[in-house]
Amino acid sequence: MQALTDKRIITRMVLLFSITYMVSYITRINYGAIISEMITDTGMSKSMLSLAITGSFITYGAGQVISGLCGDRFSPKRLVTCGLILTVLMNLLIPFCTDHYQMLAVWCVNGFAQAFMWPPLVRLMTLLFGSEEYKKASVKVSWGSSFGTILVYLLAPVLITLLGWRSVFFASAACGAVMILLWNALCIDCESEPRVKDTGERRVSGRMLFTPLMIGIMLAIVLQGMLRDGVTTWMPTYINETYDLGNAISILTSVVLPIFSILCFQVASRLYRSILKNPLTCAGAIFGVGAVSAILLYFFASTSAALSVGLAALLTGAMHGVNLMLISMLPPFFRKYGNVSTVSGMLNACTYIGSAISTYGIALLSEQFDWSFTILIWAVIAILGTAICFLSARPWQKQHASDEG
Repeated sequence: MQALTDKRIITRMVLLFSITYMVSYITRINYGAIISEMITDTGMSKSMLSLAITGSFITYGAGQVISGLCGDRFSPKRLVTCGLILTVLMNLLIPFCTDHYQMLAVWCVNGFAQAFMWPPLVRLMTLLFGSEEYKKASVKVSWGSSFGTILVYLLAPVLITLLGWRSVFFASAACGAVMILLWNALCIDCESEPRVKDTGERRVSGRMLFTPLMIGIMLAIVLQGMLRDGVTTWMPTYINETYDLGNAISILTSVVLPIFSILCFQVASRLYRSILKNPLTCAGAIFGVGAVSAILLYFFASTSAALSVGLAALLTGAMHGVNLMLISMLPPFFRKYGNVSTVSGMLNACTYIGSAISTYGIALLSEQFDWSFTILIWAVIAILGTAICFLSARPWQKQHASDEG
């Protein structure tokens, strides 16, 4: 279909997509945001309760591949609707779980439901927007994750204080229910473009997904996911255990993280569109900023709560910038092969492989060793990610130079 040209309609669609993505985050990260309070209230250990988050990351990652394939074949609008309905149901169920195994089962289903958000949204944006509009829209839609995180970390302590941690899930489900109505009332429904025949270019695109270059990019995305979601999930617990500020205050300090991520989205977008123009070079530079912040956090890990929060916020913000480059800016290069949603799903799945590894791994590391050693591992991961992105930049430029712009 032809890209939209009416600025008002484009603005309306970008706003709708951003709010939808925001609600998807509200109904997904709420568990991780209040896990420190759940640990205190239920008496379960970090590793026991973190299994549900790890499981949801695994099902989210697997679901990304399925969602990506479906997004190239079925109506993206319907796929998002199905995901929203299922995630509302799971948010309503989780407060009634009596042990961590039930929580694991419910939150795994929620992870799968959440997978039907991002690849269809990317597909809709590539169908509705031109190249430059897509780049701008990707940044604004990505803001939704940050605003969703801010809302959760601001309101969760209030709800916990007034009504207990279970109320956070009920409030999230209410947001999801409202979003279902808005999405179906306002979203433009568009079927996918006709697919390329399974010969010629189609076969080439399939091989391109598993070249050493793409495998390196996928590994960088895994490392980014380990830092972005691992640090975000365990930041309140780290602050509470290191500085003894209490669960509610520790959760509240984490609102700084998504504020930094919004700034990093803007910086990354401007850096890519105006200066570096190669998404891998840009990702490497931003990964490097994350590496420096992790190293500084290691050396000043227990000296100041404010400094620790600031450095952790810079680290996670940098990973959001890397995510923008590798998850949002790469898939449109595959549009000519008719599998933008598939590529988006596969790349995003890699993020949550990293998330699953780190969420459970950080819990074990902090329990078996200490937070200083755990932060040292964050620095090593960031340095490795920086190296991979820079090493992949030139091969990417050679392979996709004709597609730039």
